[in-house]
Amino acid sequence: MTATKLDLTGLKCPLPALKTRKALKALKPGDRLEVHCTDPLSVIDIPNLIRETGDKVEISERTEQQIVFLIEKAGGVSPAVAGASLRNQGS
Repeated sequence: MTATKLDLTGLKCPLPALKTRKALKALKPGDRLEVHCTDPLSVIDIPNLIRETGDKVEISERTEQQIVFLIEKAGGVSPAVAGASLRNQGS
Protein backbone atom coordinates (compact mmCIF):
# COMPACT_ATOMS: atom_id res chain seq x y z
CA MET A 1 0.00 0.00 0.00
CA THR A 2 1.41 3.35 -1.01
CA ALA A 3 0.34 6.90 -0.27
CA THR A 4 0.47 9.65 -2.88
CA LYS A 5 -0.06 13.36 -2.31
CA LEU A 6 -1.77 15.39 -5.02
CA ASP A 7 -1.49 19.17 -4.65
CA LEU A 8 -4.30 20.80 -6.62
CA THR A 9 -4.29 24.13 -4.78
CA GLY A 10 -5.20 27.03 -7.00
CA LEU A 11 -6.98 24.91 -9.63
CA LYS A 12 -10.62 25.60 -10.43
CA CYS A 13 -13.49 23.29 -11.40
CA PRO A 14 -13.38 20.90 -13.22
CA LEU A 15 -9.61 20.39 -12.95
CA PRO A 16 -9.44 19.04 -9.35
CA ALA A 17 -11.92 16.25 -10.14
CA LEU A 18 -10.31 15.45 -13.51
CA LYS A 19 -6.80 15.29 -12.07
CA THR A 20 -8.03 13.21 -9.12
CA ARG A 21 -9.66 10.74 -11.53
CA LYS A 22 -6.43 10.46 -13.52
CA ALA A 23 -4.34 9.93 -10.37
CA LEU A 24 -6.73 7.23 -9.10
CA LYS A 25 -6.38 5.26 -12.34
CA ALA A 26 -2.65 4.88 -11.70
CA LEU A 27 -3.13 3.45 -8.18
CA LYS A 28 -3.47 -0.16 -7.08
CA PRO A 29 -6.26 -1.38 -4.78
CA GLY A 30 -5.51 -0.37 -1.19
CA ASP A 31 -3.32 2.59 -2.19
CA ARG A 32 -4.21 5.99 -0.78
CA LEU A 33 -4.39 9.36 -2.46
CA GLU A 34 -4.21 12.55 -0.39
CA VAL A 35 -5.77 15.38 -2.41
CA HIS A 36 -5.29 19.05 -1.41
CA CYS A 37 -7.66 21.57 -3.06
CA THR A 38 -8.69 25.17 -2.66
CA ASP A 39 -11.69 25.20 -5.04
CA PRO A 40 -14.90 25.25 -2.95
CA LEU A 41 -16.72 23.18 -5.59
CA SER A 42 -14.36 20.27 -4.97
CA VAL A 43 -16.42 19.37 -1.86
CA ILE A 44 -19.18 18.45 -4.33
CA ASP A 45 -17.18 17.22 -7.32
CA ILE A 46 -14.67 14.90 -5.64
CA PRO A 47 -17.20 12.97 -3.48
CA ASN A 48 -19.37 12.55 -6.61
CA LEU A 49 -16.35 11.22 -8.48
CA ILE A 50 -15.61 8.77 -5.66
CA ARG A 51 -19.21 7.51 -5.78
CA GLU A 52 -18.78 6.86 -9.52
CA THR A 53 -15.44 5.08 -9.17
CA GLY A 54 -16.41 3.01 -6.13
CA ASP A 55 -13.37 4.16 -4.18
CA LYS A 56 -13.62 5.33 -0.57
CA VAL A 57 -13.07 8.74 1.02
CA GLU A 58 -11.40 7.93 4.32
CA ILE A 59 -11.10 11.48 5.63
CA SER A 60 -12.10 14.87 4.38
CA GLU A 61 -10.97 18.01 6.14
CA ARG A 62 -11.92 21.59 5.39
CA THR A 63 -10.35 24.79 6.65
CA GLU A 64 -10.70 28.36 5.41
CA GLN A 65 -7.60 27.89 3.28
CA GLN A 66 -7.82 24.33 1.99
CA ILE A 67 -9.82 21.13 1.53
CA VAL A 68 -8.10 17.75 2.01
CA PHE A 69 -9.44 14.36 0.92
CA LEU A 70 -7.82 11.05 1.84
CA ILE A 71 -9.07 8.52 -0.71
CA GLU A 72 -8.49 4.77 -0.67
CA LYS A 73 -8.45 3.00 -4.03
CA ALA A 74 -10.96 0.16 -4.05
CA GLY A 75 -10.40 -3.18 -5.70
CA GLY A 76 -12.44 -4.61 -8.55
CA VAL A 77 -14.80 -2.94 -10.98
CA SER A 78 -16.43 0.39 -10.17
CA PRO A 79 -20.18 0.33 -9.39
CA ALA A 80 -20.93 2.52 -12.43
CA VAL A 81 -19.11 0.14 -14.78
CA ALA A 82 -20.62 -2.95 -13.14
CA GLY A 83 -24.13 -1.51 -13.42
CA ALA A 84 -23.65 -0.68 -17.11
CA SER A 85 -22.28 -4.17 -17.72
CA LEU A 86 -25.29 -5.80 -16.03
CA ARG A 87 -27.73 -3.64 -18.02
CA ASN A 88 -26.00 -4.58 -21.28
CA GLN A 89 -26.19 -8.30 -20.48
CA GLY A 90 -29.97 -8.09 -20.18
CA SER A 91 -30.33 -6.67 -23.71
